[in-house]
Amino acid sequence: MKKIGNWLILPAISLIIISACSSEKKYAAVKLKSQGDTVSYYLGLTYGSGIKQANIDSVFSYQAFMKGVNESIQEDSISVSQYAIQGYLNNFFVQFQQEQVKNQFKDYIAENKTFLEANAKKDSVVTLPSGLQYVVLREGTGNKPTANDKIRVHYTGTLIDGTLFDSSYQRNEPAEFNVGQVIPGWVEALQLMPVGSKWKIFIPESLAYGSQSPQGSNIKPYSTLIFEVDLLEILPAE
Repeated sequence: MKKIGNWLILPAISLIIISACSSEKKYAAVKLKSQGDTVSYYLGLTYGSGIKQANIDSVFSYQAFMKGVNESIQEDSISVSQYAIQGYLNNFFVQFQQEQVKNQFKDYIAENKTFLEANAKKDSVVTLPSGLQYVVLREGTGNKPTANDKIRVHYTGTLIDGTLFDSSYQRNEPAEFNVGQVIPGWVEALQLMPVGSKWKIFIPESLAYGSQSPQGSNIKPYSTLIFEVDLLEILPAE
């Protein structure tokens, strides 16, 4: 026997939203013969609206969609497990969203790439195979932390246009955290810095937040992050 899942609740909710936002005059022109026709039409509107709002019409196949609908309605069991369906759709929408964001920020991506290429040509800048770049402002003489160490640092963080997005100096309090629990660019740089060092590090988006924007931050997707980092000490193990 087929199970009626909670997914039926979502179309009902969406239908209320569509009805509230759409013109009654437009619906008045639709002639439906029966309750079944009305339910079917409204479900079509609901799913069609969802497809349109998701901006997937460029990859959407009506024939394949109807094949899935017919199989789900007419057969006692479907040919694909719900687990496989959910996993595939989750992966698809994550990748699709990333492509959408990437296209939206393509000019900004190019701007950041140009910045890093120009920065790498400066004599004072060291570029690592990962793409991480740094300048030694002050060379310390202490030990270098490992990924398992907890450290205390002062730092400022800016974007390539100089926009300040974070500063422990403004908070008048050094930051403390485990080296291995921050973005990859920090993890790599910190393990190269002797205690007492102050570096300026340039972290490409692939070693920072990529297509994501940290909640509550003015960091844009695909941003190169520039930090001045003063490594104060390695904290004793707790």
